Amino acid sequence: MSYDYDEVEVPADGEQITADDDGSLNVPETPIIPIIHGDGIGQDVGPVAQRVLDAAAEATGRSVEWMRVYAGSSAREKYDENLPDDTVEAIKEFHVAIKGPLTTPVGAGFRSLNVALRKKLDLYANVRPTYHLDGVPSPVKDPDAMDMVFFRENTEDVYAGIEWEAGTDEVQQVREFVEDEMGFDDVMHENPLGIGIKPISEFGAKRLVRESIDYALENDRDSVTLVHKGNIMKFTEGAFRDWGYEVAKEEYGEDVITEDTLWDQYEGEQPEGSLVVKDRIADNMLQQILTRTSDYDVIATMNLNGDYISDAAGAQIGGLGIAPGANFGETRCLAEPVHGSAPKHAGKDKANPTAMILSGRLMFEYMGWDDAGQLIGDAVEEAISSKQVTYDLERQIEGGEKLAASEFADAVVENIEELA
Repeated sequence: MSYDYDEVEVPADGEQITADDDGSLNVPETPIIPIIHGDGIGQDVGPVAQRVLDAAAEATGRSVEWMRVYAGSSAREKYDENLPDDTVEAIKEFHVAIKGPLTTPVGAGFRSLNVALRKKLDLYANVRPTYHLDGVPSPVKDPDAMDMVFFRENTEDVYAGIEWEAGTDEVQQVREFVEDEMGFDDVMHENPLGIGIKPISEFGAKRLVRESIDYALENDRDSVTLVHKGNIMKFTEGAFRDWGYEVAKEEYGEDVITEDTLWDQYEGEQPEGSLVVKDRIADNMLQQILTRTSDYDVIATMNLNGDYISDAAGAQIGGLGIAPGANFGETRCLAEPVHGSAPKHAGKDKANPTAMILSGRLMFEYMGWDDAGQLIGDAVEEAISSKQVTYDLERQIEGGEKLAASEFADAVVENIEELA
């Protein structure tokens, strides 16, 4: 350990995950993993998910030494700030971590802590596997057709937070520059007017697309789809598309072909072992995930598009309460559920911990613990398919057994022990 922590207790037992120069991780059998329980329902789902992950690790001959770190309300209590250096440095040093939801005010207050963590740690790919679990109620006829993995660029786009508030001197300076220097006076309305900037870089686009293609090849996926609104935003989202195709064509040889090549040279019959890279306009893609769900596999897109489209896909498999996620960087992973902090349900032991548990599964898979990850997925699905569910699903399932969050975790742990 090299960093001197103020309020974080590093476990005496356990070993540190390390990384080699080639980007590979060295994961011991007893890793130290930082955990942020989170705000609101994080206090409920964090500890119970931790218990499930412990059971899966133990069932596969391993153990996790958890290291509590803090952000949001828990950090304000200990540090009088929202995101202390201790937390950022712990995730940097130990490479792999998991967090619960953190509250972000709407329209005022501090900026998103989720975004701040991603930027400070350069966690450039927000990864959301979206798949249906047997027994989960869904609003679509065939939820099993949904099996997509979303790679959402995490550091750029309008989420970069480069914006100026209406009525300020700063926004007036930007407005004058845009109108007088750049000649866009025909699109600027009278005050009050807020202005934001949408940065999309070649570097950010290419590394995101590269990450998505590598994932698709490693996991035997059939396609990667670049989702954009390049027909309108030609020099940002259109550039993302173009840079994505450049990566596919210049870096992967014959293993990767474009959709044009698929039809021009192979008459639409995909060669065995190949990966097809294609693109779709974002608004059309929101339709296609409903009408042609099985045509899509891995999705690579920018920050805002990725947020909208992955949430829409999550609705098809039962909602955000069961949707896992993680943020990947160079030898770093911060797993997190897709849902928010739902403060009105905090401390009631009722919130569905499935998304947090399955985010832990994704973290284990990042560590190379695929067997433990599979156990978690199977055990969660067994509980839900047998109608042992939390309140949000029980009210939609005839004959369901309503469990508290902690009781649901008990059922999943019992299934892990039986399946192991």
